[in-house]
Amino acid sequence: MTQARQIAERLLDAQVDFLLAEVTGDRFAEVIARDVAAVLAVGDTIVFGDVVSLEQGEETVATVFDRIGGSPVIADTVGIFSDAIYDHIAANTEYTLGDVVDREPVEALLEKIFGMHQAQERILDRLTESPLVATVASRFVDKLIGDFMQANRERAEKIPGVSSLMSLGQSAATRAKKVADSTFVGDLAGKGALFALKRTNNAIRDMLRDAPVHSAAMEFWDLHADEPVAGLREYLTQKDLNELVQICYEIAVTTREKEYFGLLVRECVEVFYTKYSDHTLSSMLPELGLSAEDVSAEILRYGPAVIESAKRNGVLAGLIRERLEPFFFSEQVLGILGE
Repeated sequence: MTQARQIAERLLDAQVDFLLAEVTGDRFAEVIARDVAAVLAVGDTIVFGDVVSLEQGEETVATVFDRIGGSPVIADTVGIFSDAIYDHIAANTEYTLGDVVDREPVEALLEKIFGMHQAQERILDRLTESPLVATVASRFVDKLIGDFMQANRERAEKIPGVSSLMSLGQSAATRAKKVADSTFVGDLAGKGALFALKRTNNAIRDMLRDAPVHSAAMEFWDLHADEPVAGLREYLTQKDLNELVQICYEIAVTTREKEYFGLLVRECVEVFYTKYSDHTLSSMLPELGLSAEDVSAEILRYGPAVIESAKRNGVLAGLIRERLEPFFFSEQVLGILGE
């Protein structure tokens, strides 16, 4: 039995050396190509719906959103990424916005947005239900009218005698407004604001449908398309971008925790499962835009460096030996070697 154990030891050493050679140099690429092809061949015999249930898929996706979506890594890097992007934008004058984003999809997007009449109608109708919005709109109109009147008054005051009349009219209007704000007339003014808002909404509807809003928006795009990407920094500071990203991340994280979001995720998983449950595992790769060569290339991109590092400190050899040793020193193998 001692001799059998010595033979087992030698076989174990040979097996470890063989496996280490399999992941060394050019041989590693051959092994990866062989094994990926073998795995995909097996995958062609396995139907997705036979090995993954709908419930398992829902649990996996939920875990991804729950664990990774709220992980400290993402939380810590959100702000760092926004600062890095801003720094790059601020320094980059080699590319224009038109180089980065094609005009055609932008035009299609704007055309779709301006053509969404149902959404526009609903938004405008909901706005009329808010007295506060009506008040804001009324003040906005008052501001426009006030600025217009001020401009005309400045012109009129240049005419002798008109200045006194303008002052008298302004004083009377001010007193009337104070009375209106505290009486029944004030209530009428509030209702008038709502009526004005509805009329304004009608004007907005007509403008969106009949006016060349789409063309005007594209002119705005074309104005910026030929400018360097760095020009985007003129719209907001680095602090603004960082805070906006942090706020959006907070919205995403808090929304992720809501029960309704879980319902949406389950619905998406169910749709995916219904569509692909009868596909084999390997046939799903092309659906994801991947090929066997892509899988091999990604493994070879990172694998050699990791394996070489593990080989240098002896960790890899130790792991292989640890996995194989129970087999070579098992009673069954030692019994065969001792015969």
